[in-house]
Amino acid sequence: MQLQHIPIDRLHVSPLNMRHAKRAPDVSDILPSIKARGILQPLLVRANADGFEIVAGRRRYFAAKAVAEERGEIAPLPCAIMEEGDDAAALEASLIENVARLDPDEMAQHDTFVRLIKQGKSVADLATTFGLTETMVKRRLALGNLLPKIKDAYRREEI
Repeated sequence: MQLQHIPIDRLHVSPLNMRHAKRAPDVSDILPSIKARGILQPLLVRANADGFEIVAGRRRYFAAKAVAEERGEIAPLPCAIMEEGDDAAALEASLIENVARLDPDEMAQHDTFVRLIKQGKSVADLATTFGLTETMVKRRLALGNLLPKIKDAYRREEI
């Protein structure tokens, strides 16, 4: 695979994309981070006669389109271009990427938020970047006040 930045108007969703549907997906959860940081995880695409079809990354694509509509433009999107191959490989790649995307648990968010706070980010910065309310960020940060044994039990989902 090669990495290339591709203009948004040369991209379209592949019918092989696991989440292919006629209706645009809800991107409200990722839109704030894409507005703040852009597309950080490349879309998985393959070349076709119309440009490139998105095998995986449909929601990132729709979020980028929303940003482009709001701002009037968007930088070309990072894309990993698959080698030419069969449809089964593309469908398999779509499934693998989507199955692998599990939401981080609260303790993982806590650990990351603490590291970002130490780097100078504020609660408001984190809320904006991750599409959370400030209260939600404060609740994740409050997990640090738990006793170590309770934190460990929480991580293991015993409580």
